[in-house]
Amino acid sequence: MNKARTVLTDAMWARIEPLLSGKATDPGRTADNRRFLAAVLWRFRTGSPWRDLAAYFGNWNRVFRRFRRWVQKGLFDRIFNVLSDEFDLSVDGTIMQAHAKASESEKGALAKASDARKAV
Repeated sequence: MNKARTVLTDAMWARIEPLLSGKATDPGRTADNRRFLAAVLWRFRTGSPWRDLAAYFGNWNRVFRRFRRWVQKGLFDRIFNVLSDEFDLSVDGTIMQAHAKASESEKGALAKASDARKAV
């Protein structure tokens, strides 16, 4: 993976690493937390489905299951609280995807508007 394309700097990583499950000192640790976080951030940055996760990040289903566990434990809340001053966490239209139906008006609303114009 291209280091320049990663989201977490070494300084950011040093701040959040102690908060995470599966640290190198934990018994039975097999996963790379930094790669896992990069996978999660990549997935949300691109809007891709979990199944399209690059092979570099590992099995998509394992990454997804781990993501769900971390959400349930509140780990992402802690991470974002620690890093909130590092980068802008606001959401804008450039990263949000809306369903096609989100832009459609209620069925028949256009017809009603044109009928009102004819009456004038």
